[in-house]
Amino acid sequence: MTVQHTEPSGPLIPKPALTLPALRRAVATVAPSRLPEFFDDMQKAFVRAGDEGSVTPIRMFYRHWGVIVEIDRHPQIARRLRTAERAMDSEHAAVREQAIREAGEIVRAAHREIEGGRPT
Repeated sequence: MTVQHTEPSGPLIPKPALTLPALRRAVATVAPSRLPEFFDDMQKAFVRAGDEGSVTPIRMFYRHWGVIVEIDRHPQIARRLRTAERAMDSEHAAVREQAIREAGEIVRAAHREIEGGRPT
C-alpha cells in the first residue's frame, strides 16, 4: 500500500500584512531558505531610506517581499513560476516567449493581490 501525499489546494498561510514582523514570519514559513536574502534586503532598504531621507525604499522592500510571499504561499503558483523561470533558458524562442508571458502574469497577479485586487 502506498501513501499519496496531497498538496493543499489553497494558500499555506493567510496573506500577511505588509509589515516587517508579518513578512518575516511569512518568509520563515513559506520560503525559509530566503531569510538571509530577506534580512539583507531589509538592511539595504533601511540604509537607503536613511541616506535619502525617504520611506520609499522601505515601502518598496515591503512590496517586493509581499509579492514573493504572495507567490510562495500558493505552492502550485510558485511551482508554475519556477517552471517558467527555468524555461526562459530554453534554446527555443517560442518556449522562452511563453515562459516570459507566464512569469509576467504570475508576478502581475501577485502585485494586484497585495494591492487589494486593484488592476495594475
